[in-house]
Amino acid sequence: MTFDVARVRAAYPALAEGFAHLDGAAGTQVAAPVADAVAGTLRRAVSNRGTAFAAARRSGEIVAAARDAVADLVGGVPGGVVFGASATALTYRVAGTLATSWRPGDEVVVSRLDHDANVRPWVQAAEAAGATVRWAEFDPATGELPAGQYAGLVGPRTRVVAVTAASNAIGTVPPVRRIADLAHAAGALVYVDGVHATPHLPTDVRALGADFYVTSAYKWSGPHLAAVVADPEVWRTLRPAKLMPSPDVAPDRFELGTLSFELLAGVTAAVDHLATLGTADPAAPRRDRVLAGLTAAAGYERTLADRLTAGLAALPAVTVCPAPDQRCPTVSFRVGGQLPAETARMLGDEGVCVFSGDYYAYEYFTATGLRDTGGAVRASIYHYNTADEVDRLLTVLAKAGTAAA
Repeated sequence: MTFDVARVRAAYPALAEGFAHLDGAAGTQVAAPVADAVAGTLRRAVSNRGTAFAAARRSGEIVAAARDAVADLVGGVPGGVVFGASATALTYRVAGTLATSWRPGDEVVVSRLDHDANVRPWVQAAEAAGATVRWAEFDPATGELPAGQYAGLVGPRTRVVAVTAASNAIGTVPPVRRIADLAHAAGALVYVDGVHATPHLPTDVRALGADFYVTSAYKWSGPHLAAVVADPEVWRTLRPAKLMPSPDVAPDRFELGTLSFELLAGVTAAVDHLATLGTADPAAPRRDRVLAGLTAAAGYERTLADRLTAGLAALPAVTVCPAPDQRCPTVSFRVGGQLPAETARMLGDEGVCVFSGDYYAYEYFTATGLRDTGGAVRASIYHYNTADEVDRLLTVLAKAGTAAA
């Protein structure tokens, strides 16, 4: 199936500036329908949620629509969608709530492949409760996170296993379902960081075995807002700290303060946009159209990722961080002895947008020994990127390699 990237790019006004945005892992550009939805909400009368008058009812409808949209995106249930300012904030919220029942001798399992947002909240919650932290290690030669090690990491005192659905540093897609099955067999909950996976992979939280799944809208063409999805029954068993007058029903009791209604309208618009990427029947259920759209985008992104990895391999001065063949379209690399920040600046001067450093993959870059010397440079492909943009990156890197030689 042909992916009409020209049609897709036309939906992103920011691309008209001419920059090659190969920085999607740090946040994508916003689709026009999203900007329109946010602005349109701000131009209309919207009050805090209530039932007495139209503007109050409108805000409630916006919240409900956004819960429906995220549920369609990841295969969840609208009543299990909790919104928050960021994946980090939501993970701290869940970790702190779960930890109220932990006791000394209980255990949590985290991974050195994960973004620190799915590590530090659990480590700190465990420390506060006197629980033990156990670490899953990635294979430094392949970038994989072997599932077999979890058989020796989880046990009857394991309370939570936290694992990423895709590495934001090197793109690894761990065998989350196998890990979840081992965790569930021991009676543990599974918290999955889907921030990097959701933009690139059709997602089904139940198929993954995720008890909690967190995702950030600004990684899939939306505004800066996040959601964590769980079965409504799971939420009902948890009692977070909250204000006395605030709602005491789930999912509302997990959402601190008044939600950003304009951003929630943008979330719905972003999911609707993703549903247009494929060629599914416009009359089909949105969930089906989202899956078709993300499947089409994933195939297209893979062709660009293959072009990128082949091009990097052909540059003698470039060293690529090891990663499995099956991964999200994200790669980290270094150019000779050049500091990653210098490489990123050189690319930026040529209109190619990438990031350098550790990208909050703190444990990964510490374990590899790269963090002390600046981490690496990351190129991350999104469905609005083109082969020409990949070639622009490779051309500048060829010059950088010559300069660094």
